[in-house]
Amino acid sequence: CQCRAPMVSVSSERHPLYNRVKTGQIANCALPCHNPFFSQDERAFTVFWIGLWSVLCFVSTFATVSTFLIDMERFKYPERPIIFLSACYLCVSLGFLVRLVVGHASVACSREHSHIHYETTGPALCTVVFLLVYFFGMASSIWWVILSLTWFLAAGMKWGNEAIAGYAQYFHLAAWLIPSVKSITALALSSVDGDPVAGICYVGNQNLNSLRGFVLGPLVLYLLVGTLFLLA
Repeated sequence: CQCRAPMVSVSSERHPLYNRVKTGQIANCALPCHNPFFSQDERAFTVFWIGLWSVLCFVSTFATVSTFLIDMERFKYPERPIIFLSACYLCVSLGFLVRLVVGHASVACSREHSHIHYETTGPALCTVVFLLVYFFGMASSIWWVILSLTWFLAAGMKWGNEAIAGYAQYFHLAAWLIPSVKSITALALSSVDGDPVAGICYVGNQNLNSLRGFVLGPLVLYLLVGTLFLLA
């Protein structure tokens, strides 16, 4: 088998991905900038659909965060994690909006070569979108776990607002430190790659091990822990 259009052949030994990329079982064969299995109409609908939900998410979470900033004392534990969860999704939606403004190719694709990003830590737009979507996406999942925990402490253990608020610094430490370590590790291991459908940079689009380690594994763990608190 050979690498044929619309796939991108990596034939030059000077290419940074030479002998490092394959599609299916074909070595030195990269995915093009735009997914070749989608028609032009399907791509346009994808952009519209992502843009629609990104705008709706941005507007709703912005309203939530703004309400909190107007009167911060109004929102106490155990419901305060909802505010931080909303702030995280505000940043996630901002990542998708950046992609919509600058375009698919500017974020997810290599300018020198006509394929998506593989095993990258840049350029800047790719890294910024990755951090907005991945870091704050994972932080939102942890804030959901914390929300489940605070509800458990308030409803199940009968803790008061002040008692729960006394652990706020530990909640913030977990919610921001864990995604920071994961994001830095993903960048250090060059596990960030382009998404030929959504047009963003994320982790695990082209590497199953990265998808399992950085996305699926943590999300399953967060879901199990949060569900246990809700059922307790």
